[in-house]
Amino acid sequence: MRAPFALVLCTTLLAPPAQAEIRAVIVGVSDYLTLDADLKGPANDARLMAETLIARGVSPAAITVLTSDPTDLPTGITTGQPTRAEILGALETATEASTKGDTVVFTFSGHGAQAPDLSGDEGGGYDELLLSADATGWKGAIGSVENAIIDDDLQAWAQATLAKGIQVIGLIDACHSATGFRAVGGQGVAKVIDEAQLGIPDDVVPVAGTPAPPLSGDFVFLYSSQSDQRSFEYPMPDGTWHGEFTLRLAQTLRAAPSASWAQILSATTEAMVQGPARQMPDGEGPLLTAQVFGTGPTTTRFPLEAGKLAAGLLDGLTEGAELTLFATPTGGDPLATMTLTNVTAREATLSAPPPIRAQWAELTSAPAPAPLTLAAPVLADPGDPHDYSAWTAALPEPGATPDLVPILTDDTLALAGPDGTLDPQGPGSTPRLRLEPGETPADAVERSLTQAAHGLAIRKTLAGATGRSLTGKAPLAVTIDRRAAVSCDQPGPATPFDPDEPVAPCDQLWLTITNASGTAQDVSVLYFTADFRVQPIYPTQNLSNRLAPGETTRIGLQIEPDSTAGLEEIWTLAVPATPDAPRVDLTRLATNDTTRATPPDPMTAWLEARLDPDATSRGFTLKPAPLTMLRQVLRLTPGDPPPDPTMEN
Repeated sequence: MRAPFALVLCTTLLAPPAQAEIRAVIVGVSDYLTLDADLKGPANDARLMAETLIARGVSPAAITVLTSDPTDLPTGITTGQPTRAEILGALETATEASTKGDTVVFTFSGHGAQAPDLSGDEGGGYDELLLSADATGWKGAIGSVENAIIDDDLQAWAQATLAKGIQVIGLIDACHSATGFRAVGGQGVAKVIDEAQLGIPDDVVPVAGTPAPPLSGDFVFLYSSQSDQRSFEYPMPDGTWHGEFTLRLAQTLRAAPSASWAQILSATTEAMVQGPARQMPDGEGPLLTAQVFGTGPTTTRFPLEAGKLAAGLLDGLTEGAELTLFATPTGGDPLATMTLTNVTAREATLSAPPPIRAQWAELTSAPAPAPLTLAAPVLADPGDPHDYSAWTAALPEPGATPDLVPILTDDTLALAGPDGTLDPQGPGSTPRLRLEPGETPADAVERSLTQAAHGLAIRKTLAGATGRSLTGKAPLAVTIDRRAAVSCDQPGPATPFDPDEPVAPCDQLWLTITNASGTAQDVSVLYFTADFRVQPIYPTQNLSNRLAPGETTRIGLQIEPDSTAGLEEIWTLAVPATPDAPRVDLTRLATNDTTRATPPDPMTAWLEARLDPDATSRGFTLKPAPLTMLRQVLRLTPGDPPPDPTMEN
């Protein structure tokens, strides 16, 4: 596998739980000491979250609530004011009191903002801020908003906490949009402050630099809205104000004791769509699919809308997939089992009208992969003395237009391309079938052909997905640096990648990806190996992969030490972000358990349907492509990896 070892900088903070001690720092900033930016809901949000965590079994003694209004809080908790010093101090105290396996929960309700990044560690050029009660305005001497908590502060705390083996959970009800206040329906208020109040000079220019390394450990962050959206608070019928996200999140946490954080996020989002403002929550982190305050992964459920499944090809679903329907986003009794009959990008049709109570669907099984067509086997060397009868008996009947040509060589089976050329890139560059422990030749053939069928189908579909636009401009700009390996543990200096120069085992490749378009893009990176595997590179661990216009991320991968010669490819994929829709993560396409296309390939049908028929015949389209694919071919050299200097005498 081409191992990814660097991802995107986490936007802000934190992560999830285990069956050990749980400590919480809950912040609600309603009253600002200097800024004219008071809110009505955060103090109530802090109270509600404290009550919710206690109902989930967290001890009051392990909860610190920092709020502008500490009245009516549950007994036994620690209280304080939501100033910068007290917030960071409470987080440090929670970390110091925790040990490996414990969990620290951080919740924040209040104003968010942005400020130019003067440290150069932000891909987008701006620091995200959470405004504590004593936040004032821009101070040139420190290059930031005084007393604000920036994402750098939170990342430093989170990484130190994660390094101790402590899980971190972040629940953030604030937004970082640069827009000002806006009322909704005469009642709702956006929880973002006007930049003018912060006094950020117009001539302050963000500093370009190297993005900070990503967080490492067990964490999950839930955010109240997308990075380009506002987060709102509203009054309840009794006049009590709450943040929409906090209110729905608390209700869901109480109602779903065994759900995963992803299911909690889905159910919270479903409840929020009834509100008067469009606000799409987001989530990221390796424990997004883990059980809330528990262990182990859980199964994703997809929502039903107007009798159709609100998920499709971009979620790894294909025609013929079988799903079980439920009334709730987690738990509950099965209501029906149905298959998908028509699958598009983000929507799928069920084989029959679903029961009235059905609101969610869970993938039960995927259809079998489409078989490859093989040529008749060819003996590479007529004088080869080996017995290949077991290999030839395991092969399917040859077809008229083969996808691959089986070649009998080296006492095994090689799978060459349609031209039947053996080892075109050097000895061993045509993939050989190797018997895994306990396998027979028939087992190896079945496994390898299934893998190849999936990889080649995905490659063909994605490679044909992008037409040429009239402007010729791709939404992404990608540059690649190569670090030739001194040893497998020691990369050399970075040099611009030259596609005419081969790469070798243990070399590192670094991609710098910039959103050069005017709209947000959901970015995924896959790797296609010489033996037809599709491997996920970015994103991993459920981290956010949405790049705002102008934003940059840096991704690294390393060539396996045991790699052989051959042509391999890096695929950088971009899908335009759809307003009020979840992020699109195409790394799920790398798993043939959930993406098994049956003829005709539904992904190809979807892509063709999005292209203008007239424009297609000319080779370009006036419409924006639903998917952008940038391919970079690598030529791997054969041979052993560099020696390890530590093993030399």
